Amino acid sequence: MLSDCAIHPVDCVQGMQQIDPGLVDLAFADPPFNIGYQYDLYEDRKGSDQYLTWCREWIAGVHRVLKPDGTFWLAIGDEYAAELKLLSQEVGFHCRSWVIWYYTFGVNCKLKFSRSHAHLFHFVKDPKKFCFNTSAIRVPSARQLVYGDQRANPVGRLPDDTWILRPQDLPQGFQAEQDTWYFPRVAGTFKEREGFHGCQMPEQLLGRIVRACSNEGELVLDPFSGSATTLTVAKKLGRRWIGFDISPEYIERGRSRLAAAQVGGRLDGAEEPLVSVPKTADGRTLESRKQKGTRKRGESRQPAKSAAKTQKPLPLPPDPE
Repeated sequence: MLSDCAIHPVDCVQGMQQIDPGLVDLAFADPPFNIGYQYDLYEDRKGSDQYLTWCREWIAGVHRVLKPDGTFWLAIGDEYAAELKLLSQEVGFHCRSWVIWYYTFGVNCKLKFSRSHAHLFHFVKDPKKFCFNTSAIRVPSARQLVYGDQRANPVGRLPDDTWILRPQDLPQGFQAEQDTWYFPRVAGTFKEREGFHGCQMPEQLLGRIVRACSNEGELVLDPFSGSATTLTVAKKLGRRWIGFDISPEYIERGRSRLAAAQVGGRLDGAEEPLVSVPKTADGRTLESRKQKGTRKRGESRQPAKSAAKTQKPLPLPPDPE
């Protein structure tokens, strides 16, 4: 049996075979999307049949190690979302929700709509018995805030479908209770960015999942530790954790990140993403920047204020088209 609160240097299929059945409370997986992304060691361009066979192996491993009332969240891109949903159901999972994670500054595509979302599947082993802490994710309803309706649930409502260009411009049209979630992608210039892994998930997004689908002291598994975001969030929220990765560099950096995290520590990123960046009206156009940059000879240029790290942004995943 592998120890928890550790990242183990082993392929997840082999690693999960060393975990006794039914020990894990919550698993979150953000696997390679098979679109040719440049990882440290893993080759992200396999034949479709080979990729799906491998996915069935590790998803079956997740199903085996989960408790009977355990929960599995899967993050995946468009290319294999439908296949992995069906595959997970064939393995024995039941889909509770199909969440869309919406973000700005997505992948710029040349001959199709630019991608600004990923799929988050919420699976459970038992469709009638599972952990879902509604009090951890409830928000005020429109009946409470707008209409003064006596039928409103006084403790708020649960997370529905929305499509908005810039959420900051329509704060009433993109709420946390919907099943399209807006969290900014962790871009290369963000303070939150660890800088060694190009597919870093936002801590606030993982925080919502960990709070909703596990309790303090329970065990959280990430088969693809990568930047160690899942494990770091689990630690901050008082859960036990276990992860796997085949890259010595990712493991070393992930362990350093975990060592710096404290139980009870604040999650990185904005708790209210709608106010984390300026609205369009408060932004700067190219023309305004040019005008601001015009100055008389002899005047000094004031350095720009920025809280972002000055590091080279990591490349985005390639356009699969």
